[in-house]
Amino acid sequence: MGRLKLQTGINSIEEEPEDCDVNYSNKATLACTINSEVGAVLAVMRRNVRWGGRYMSGDDQLENSLIQSLKALRKQIFSWQHPWHAINPALYLQPFLDVIQSEETGAPITGVALSSVHKILSLDVIDQNTVNVDDAMHLVVDAVTSCRFEVTDPASEEVVLMKILQVLLACMKIKASVMLSNQHVCTIVNTCYRIVHQAGSKGELLQRIARHTMHELLRCIFSRLPDVENTEHMNGGNTIKQEIGGLNNEYTLGSGNFENGNMSSDYDGQPLSTNFASNASMGLVATAIDENIGGSGGGKEAVSYDLHMMTGPYGVPCMVEIFNFLCSSLNVNEHMGMGPRSNTIAFDEDGPLFSLGLINSAIELGGPSIRRHPRLLSLIQDELFRNLMQFGLSMSPLILSMVCSMVLNLYNHLRTELKLQLEAFFSCVILRLAQSRYGATYQQQEVAMEALVDFCRQKTFMVEMYANLDCDITCSNIFEDLANLLSKSAFPVNCPLSSMHILALDGLIAVIQGMAERIGNGLVGSENSPVNLEEYTPFWMVKCDNYSDTRHWVPFVRRRKYIKRRLMIGADHFNRDPKKGLEFLQGTHLLPDKLDPQSVACFFRYTAGLDKNLVGDFLGNHDEFCVQVLHEFAWTFDFQDMNLDTALRLFLETFRLPGESQKIQRVLEAFSERYYEQSPQILANKDAALLLSYSLIMLNTDQHNIQVKKKMTEEDFIRNNRHINGGNDLPRDFLSELYHSICKNEIRTTPEQGAGFPEMTPSRWIDLMHKSKKTAPFIVSDSRAYLDRDMFAIMSGPTIAAISVVFDHAEHEEVYQTCIDGFLAVAKISACHHLEDVLDDLVVSLCKFTTLMNPSSAEEPVLAFGDDTKARKATVAVFTIANNYGDYIRTGWRNILDCILRLHKLGLLPARVASDAADESELSTDTGHGKPLPNSLSSAHMPSMGTPRRSSGLMGRFSQLLSLDTEEPRSQPTEQQLAAHQRTLQTIQKCHIDSIFTESKFLQAESLLQLAKALMLAAGRPQKGNSSPEDEDTAVFCLELLIAITLNNRDRIVLLWQGVYEHIANIVQSTVIPCALVEKAVFGVLRICQRLLPYKENLSDELLKSLQLVSKLDARVADAYCEQITQEVSRLVKANASHIRSQFGWRTITSILSNTARHPEASEAGFDALLFIMSDGAHLLPANYVLCVETSRNFAESRVGQAERSVRALDLMAGSVNCLARWASEAKEAMGVEEALKMSQDIGEMWLRLVQGLRKVCLDQRDEVRNYALLSLQKCLTGVDEIHLPHGLWLQCFEMVIFTVLDDLLEIAQGQSQKDYRNMEGTLILAMKLLSKVFLQLLHDLSQLSIFCKLWLGVLSRMEKYMNVKVRGKRSEKLHELVPELLKNTLLVMKTRGVLVQRSALGGDSLWELTWLHVNKISVSLQSEVFPDQDLEPSQHKHSQIGGGLVSDETGSSPLNETAASESAGIRG
Repeated sequence: MGRLKLQTGINSIEEEPEDCDVNYSNKATLACTINSEVGAVLAVMRRNVRWGGRYMSGDDQLENSLIQSLKALRKQIFSWQHPWHAINPALYLQPFLDVIQSEETGAPITGVALSSVHKILSLDVIDQNTVNVDDAMHLVVDAVTSCRFEVTDPASEEVVLMKILQVLLACMKIKASVMLSNQHVCTIVNTCYRIVHQAGSKGELLQRIARHTMHELLRCIFSRLPDVENTEHMNGGNTIKQEIGGLNNEYTLGSGNFENGNMSSDYDGQPLSTNFASNASMGLVATAIDENIGGSGGGKEAVSYDLHMMTGPYGVPCMVEIFNFLCSSLNVNEHMGMGPRSNTIAFDEDGPLFSLGLINSAIELGGPSIRRHPRLLSLIQDELFRNLMQFGLSMSPLILSMVCSMVLNLYNHLRTELKLQLEAFFSCVILRLAQSRYGATYQQQEVAMEALVDFCRQKTFMVEMYANLDCDITCSNIFEDLANLLSKSAFPVNCPLSSMHILALDGLIAVIQGMAERIGNGLVGSENSPVNLEEYTPFWMVKCDNYSDTRHWVPFVRRRKYIKRRLMIGADHFNRDPKKGLEFLQGTHLLPDKLDPQSVACFFRYTAGLDKNLVGDFLGNHDEFCVQVLHEFAWTFDFQDMNLDTALRLFLETFRLPGESQKIQRVLEAFSERYYEQSPQILANKDAALLLSYSLIMLNTDQHNIQVKKKMTEEDFIRNNRHINGGNDLPRDFLSELYHSICKNEIRTTPEQGAGFPEMTPSRWIDLMHKSKKTAPFIVSDSRAYLDRDMFAIMSGPTIAAISVVFDHAEHEEVYQTCIDGFLAVAKISACHHLEDVLDDLVVSLCKFTTLMNPSSAEEPVLAFGDDTKARKATVAVFTIANNYGDYIRTGWRNILDCILRLHKLGLLPARVASDAADESELSTDTGHGKPLPNSLSSAHMPSMGTPRRSSGLMGRFSQLLSLDTEEPRSQPTEQQLAAHQRTLQTIQKCHIDSIFTESKFLQAESLLQLAKALMLAAGRPQKGNSSPEDEDTAVFCLELLIAITLNNRDRIVLLWQGVYEHIANIVQSTVIPCALVEKAVFGVLRICQRLLPYKENLSDELLKSLQLVSKLDARVADAYCEQITQEVSRLVKANASHIRSQFGWRTITSILSNTARHPEASEAGFDALLFIMSDGAHLLPANYVLCVETSRNFAESRVGQAERSVRALDLMAGSVNCLARWASEAKEAMGVEEALKMSQDIGEMWLRLVQGLRKVCLDQRDEVRNYALLSLQKCLTGVDEIHLPHGLWLQCFEMVIFTVLDDLLEIAQGQSQKDYRNMEGTLILAMKLLSKVFLQLLHDLSQLSIFCKLWLGVLSRMEKYMNVKVRGKRSEKLHELVPELLKNTLLVMKTRGVLVQRSALGGDSLWELTWLHVNKISVSLQSEVFPDQDLEPSQHKHSQIGGGLVSDETGSSPLNETAASESAGIRG
């Protein structure tokens, strides 16, 4: 099988020698040592009478041969010339060995001889290079294992036995041990094992030493396994002599009477001989070969080596023999008769514990090397594991603990070879014992739970269980079952918290933390892709191309798990209605559209949870399709090399055998056909199999039905089955074995319905071994999170619930911390795998523990919080989750905010959390537009008009505690109270609550929206009635936070703005009295606009629209805050004027500014903003021109400020004409013809609106304003040369502005009280001059128009009215003088320009006649003054006539013309 590679480094397995400076290479020293040992043996021998004198019998031999050989050695020892390694060790060992083997020597002499051999071996003289070392080693082993001596007293016998153990152990530890043969190593182990059993009746010390030596031997042997070459196939067919059977008798050491202790001789006062000679009844090889549980052939082929292999240098063959012997020594049936349904092992635990310990040592040392040696591996897979399954149900906690430790070792070293064995162990042992409902004691439960927790601490254990078992349709859901077990076991139901609950919690958290650690190793991108079956493929044939490549096996197991889940759902449907169940599976592509027998058979065979009654009925049905399904179903079983009863048991476990005989026959026919096909060794044909199967069913009913009184005997059974084997009888032994198997172990024809965890029966074990050869390879997971999302989704709910319940019941700080670690791990996994629902559930659970959600009944909740460790830990955890994993919190924000609000109400929040959140970003932001304005809006600068706020901040709270109230003297706080406050302070600092809002700019969009919604919900809907101060305080605080996150998310304002705006609008519109909330709402909006306009020009309209809310304020509210609002709008304008582009935005701004014009406190700031916009046209735009003019007009008309401000407002209006001129020239240069024309029209409209605005101010009651407005109007009418206004616009101007203002002023002068309008005379004079000047300036253009006559008559009629006006009841002398003068000047200019000329008398000259008709009413002398030569013949002027009575201005100059022109110029000046 294998042999040891002879390596020089072999002493790596030796024990460290004692520190010793003696150099044994000195031949003399060694000779002296051996000489002294010879002397010691002789000295002890001489004490004995038998050896002390000469023989007196007349024999020729004077001395005994033993003494002679010792003396001869003494003679030779100093005369040897060769180095020690060249001397045959037999020369100096043989005399001692003879003494050991002699039957004549007593225990003391044998003991000294053994000590001498031990000492010589310990000298390290003998190594693998020594001459004849192999013979010498064999001599030593043979001599010591066949040691004989007379027992004189128990103590001396124990000494000899101890020394035998010492020598044998030394043989295995020295360098030359590699020369021992496999057979000799087996002999050594066999001898030690017998001494162990013999020591049972001896002293405690011998027992301990014997067991320790046995362990050391095993360690020496199996520690060399990694260095052994696998030579199993080197020698071809010669290596293995025969498949079944032992060695030749020379080496076959049976397992006779170990357990009875017969190998030792009991001391009864007489000298007895104790003999350790090797004989056929003692030994290791072929032990318990034929005594396998349930007739399994598992161990039969493991121990068959030929003579050559056993006599060669030791290696794997002896290890296999030893291991096989140890496994056989465990065989449960040897120790006691165990009922098939028993779950206890009631026997002495000492023996099994010892054997298990030895096997465990072998596994620990052999480790992964075992898998290179198929025979060792086979023993572990079958015989060892089968025994471990039985011992796992032991009532002894010690045995159970050892079994669990061994399985953990096997998992770590050999899990890839033990897939189904591990599944069976967890299903049939751990999951059964860890729950009290299966009858396990508390101790058993605890040990099983400890073992499970140990497994959970293996980083990849749960992942591998999930990938290999939960995702395999033929295996049970071990991961799911274990996770549920841990969750349930952590729940204290109607009982206090126990160590078991904490243990289960540890396991649960170990699994969760394993997942959390794997997240750091990188997530797998494909893990979230959903699995879909597009078309039908046989689900039982799904294969993976490469089980070691994650790119292949990860999608494969996820697909397989999807199939398994769908099958389970299909089973549920099938159990309710078989037809619908199959239709469902067809719909999910797990069964073909047209059902075929094989697919339905595989569905029945591989789907857990099916109703076995329904399956049995279906399989027994006579329908042709059902018969085909039954046939295919039988073909899914592997009955190779199985006993008939075992095969029948397995077959009938999968469904319930129908009650009708015809159905039973069909089922058994299918079974028999399959069985005969695979196991035809004894049976002649399938009919024989059928008849025998029937017979077994009948025997089973007979033996196990309590109603059958007379039971069938073995003879009856054999007689009933005569001649059924093709006319012949079946072998009697075969039938007898079947009879006893059925009698002892009932075939259950009504199998359990899937609930609970099954027992491991012999037949199930055989089936498991068959399956293990065909099962898919074991998938080994690495440290990345391939399947964690799927696993976590399964266990997250129960896990959070379990941790929460334990946390609730816990009273110790370390348990608190364990739970908190678990909560944080759950949060990390939920966030990284984007499981938002799980994270929300976690937050909800944790918030309950902060105690902040509960209405506090404590008198001083701050102190109570400081004293409550659990609440403080939970609070820190909640905010840690909010800060670290806020991206994935959704509805949980509501609970987090409830906690924040509670802290706020208690005054425990750091001062100004919300404003800090916004101000910080404000200060740190580099806008690129210069520094923020120093008086930028923040809550610190806002004098609150609402309810006074309580002292905020923890230090405020602290100072309240320390202060002494003058009205109610309070006692000084105690040290405990101060400490509680200190703890509270530290807790709140650790929470970093402000970071939630300052860092909100990094939150994912969905989470941010949910946070904003939660704030709005927490604030509540504002009530029109009076709300309580506390509610208002909450609403204000929430609004502050909402504004803070809005400001922090300027890049995502689109996301938030609609909701924020609606919330604020709701507050504004529902508030009727000034209060802190509406104040915060209004100034919050202004602040948002201030901050965001520079960055979001495309949203400026949306942002500025919010300012319209100001106009919707209740009058009382608006009045209270008008000044501050205006100041903020002013700041807004100054900071962002260049960013406001649209007419809508400016309309909003100017609307607010206009409203301030009449407010005493606010008007100054409003006008300041207007000055900023309009001065020098700095920020005037076509979009805001008309709006700004209108606003200026409002300020000009406002009587709130001094008249001086109205004058400045008029200056702004008049100055704006320059902007129009500039735009006009720019339009000409930069635009196309059409655009320029459009711009020109727009400018004309703006100009018209300007002069219309001024017209209104011209009617102001204050004379200085009124007069200044007229002058400004004149400026705007005459200073527009650069703006090319169309003629039609001028006509509109005369009609709508000039004539109107003249008429209105005249009406005021005549009708209104002079108290309201002072100095109207001066105003009328200015108005008259304005009319004259504008008319003359525009005369050239106006005279071209067809309606010039009408316009001119309008001018004349106004002059006439002004001439006759009475101010204060008397005619105005100044006007009486001014009007004729202005009229004369006008007439002269008209004459000079040829506008007013007398036409031919033949036709009517309406302009001329009408002019003089009106002029004469004003002054009769004017005509003669202007036209002194009017009597000249009309024919003189014929040459200058132009149609329509309009005369050109091309006549030659004359002194009169010059005079008129100069006058005109004078007036213009």
